[in-house]
Amino acid sequence: MNTQPQLRDVLDYTPVASRFGTSGVRALVKDLTDLEVYSLTLGTLRYLEDIGRIQFGRIPRESLQIPIGGDLRPSTPRILGATARAILDAGYRVDYVGSLPTPALTLYALGKGIMSFMCTGSHIPADRNGQKANRCDGEVLKSDEPGIVAAVEAVRQQEYRRPAAVSRFDTAGMLKPEQRPVLPPVNRAAERLYLERYHRVFPPYGLRGMRILFYEYAAVGRELLPRILTLAGAQVIRVGRSDTFVPIDTEAISPAHLELLARIVAEQQTKYGRIDAIVSTDGDSDRPLIVGVSESGDPGTPALRFFPGDLVGAVTADYLAADAVSVPISTNPGVHEYFKGKGLTTTKTRIGSPFVIEAMREALAQGKQRVVGWEANGGFLVGSELTLHGGVLHALPTRDAILPMLAVMSAAADQGFTLSECIDRLPQWYGKADLIDDFPQDTSREILAYFQPPREAIRWLEFSDDRILLRDLTEAVIGEWSVNDPEGQAFARKRRILEGIFTEGRGFGEIVRINVQDGIRCFFRNGDIAHIRPSGNAPQLRIYAHSRTQARADEIAAMAVAEPDGILRDLQRFIESGTGS
Repeated sequence: MNTQPQLRDVLDYTPVASRFGTSGVRALVKDLTDLEVYSLTLGTLRYLEDIGRIQFGRIPRESLQIPIGGDLRPSTPRILGATARAILDAGYRVDYVGSLPTPALTLYALGKGIMSFMCTGSHIPADRNGQKANRCDGEVLKSDEPGIVAAVEAVRQQEYRRPAAVSRFDTAGMLKPEQRPVLPPVNRAAERLYLERYHRVFPPYGLRGMRILFYEYAAVGRELLPRILTLAGAQVIRVGRSDTFVPIDTEAISPAHLELLARIVAEQQTKYGRIDAIVSTDGDSDRPLIVGVSESGDPGTPALRFFPGDLVGAVTADYLAADAVSVPISTNPGVHEYFKGKGLTTTKTRIGSPFVIEAMREALAQGKQRVVGWEANGGFLVGSELTLHGGVLHALPTRDAILPMLAVMSAAADQGFTLSECIDRLPQWYGKADLIDDFPQDTSREILAYFQPPREAIRWLEFSDDRILLRDLTEAVIGEWSVNDPEGQAFARKRRILEGIFTEGRGFGEIVRINVQDGIRCFFRNGDIAHIRPSGNAPQLRIYAHSRTQARADEIAAMAVAEPDGILRDLQRFIESGTGS
């Protein structure tokens, strides 16, 4: 009888399985042990092998090099090591492309027709990290996730049951020193390919005369992206480098962030003169941060204007002459109005790049030629080959930060506009996103569950005096309820509960429509829109507010996250009180 203890018997911590978020797997660093990362990587590889999405080609397994890269978080090198160990144990080789933007890694891997792994936590705090896998033909899709989860769990159980004496892992779930691989020298080919992608289609004179500050902080693209902007003709001044990892969420730029940037701009203007913009990205450099600069009434004090990613995406799509646009439901309504006026219907998806990619694929199947998409955070996706300035911009169906920077600034330069004038051509809708951190994830899920209709096909509900009109994802009518029917009565009550939180005292009107495609998006008779949705990656509850004035959008977001008696806390108290059961 074998009495050797198994690894699971000697672990000195409680393992936590990793979970998929909006895009990729994210978790607390303390839970992302080498054992969990190894299981995640090996399980993903086995799933992709089963569906034939490791490579396009016939490179023998022992010769196939799988690209891996990461961001600048302190935990990333260790996670890369565990990722590499799993790749080697699966019989492949490791192509280490270093610290670089996620889209640069993806472009390189897709060009080779090989799957890849990016180790990043994007914009979330430094105590969290994650891994994002790409198939050989693009991002892992939501339809892949169940199969990956099952394959990963099979690997986990296999490793936990292995005798502790022969396991690669110690009692802390970390690779034993002799098991930790040495990563090969950094292969700079991915960086070069990414730089050449944009140098080929954006002429070296396009941004001549523009002076841009690049806020480096801890963004992984802080070396590469300024080089691309410089090659497009801009004068780039690099500022604000941080030796420690600091997260910035490009969807939730606070007044404190803008005050910091304003001080930096004022300081640099004394050295260089006029500054046109300050730009940056999130941690893995797949979402842009673009802030316009103009003179304020106070001499020497610059006026800064943050450009939301959904509006930046609209200007970018226009510049690229797109004929098919896919964006998440949380996008500024001005985007839909603008393209409707041009005879182009936008596809509204759930939040997350996998959903946008699926919509772009549908557009390609319908014969569209210039297919693009983006997220409200500004990460821009190219679904088809595009001609631009005599060059070819190949498809890159993953979030990208540098393309919208180049496109918006090129659009302004070509027409002699300021960045603000480019944005102001869009219908005058204004947005503001904010969040509460460390919000209980179970409560977030209960909030969403409570306001979900009984049938999954119902995604829009429109209210009149005695009827509730039901619509599907495409907004086609699929039925109606009388407010006297049991289902109608139940949802009319839920509407009243929301109106009891989004009150007249807070400036809201009657709720006329609700969308439940991804979160709870309320449309009010006075024109306000309030969208509540949990983060897919962290214990955060978000508010996306839209209105006809920036002041009102800001006010809605501020009321939502106010402590301790804001809108989101009111929802939390309602759910936790059990009143809705």
